[in-house]
Amino acid sequence: MSMETSKEMVKLAYAALDEKKAEDIRIIDIAGVSVLADYFIICNGSNESQVRALVDNVEEALEKAGYPLKQTEGHGLGSWVLMDFGDIIVHVFDRENRLFYDLERIWVDGKQIDVADL
Repeated sequence: MSMETSKEMVKLAYAALDEKKAEDIRIIDIAGVSVLADYFIICNGSNESQVRALVDNVEEALEKAGYPLKQTEGHGLGSWVLMDFGDIIVHVFDRENRLFYDLERIWVDGKQIDVADL
């Protein structure tokens, strides 16, 4: 897939997260530092049920656009769900686990970007 496709996926995921009031949505361009994906999206919900709602909304939005979810981890837990769409990986945390895992620090070599710049 192309970077344009990845950007389209990020925009769809961002909109789906924003629609369900995700907190502090970050987009990190990791294409230059990892073969895992082109982009990470990291956000959190305020509680378990919001985390699940965010996950469901992203999955629905991307699948509707023809980007099926390849793999998901942690769905039942509601504390950290990883959604792998191939070119983009979406991490949805609860507040506590987001602080604990601090992915932004781990992926500091990636470039944080604004959705408006896509």
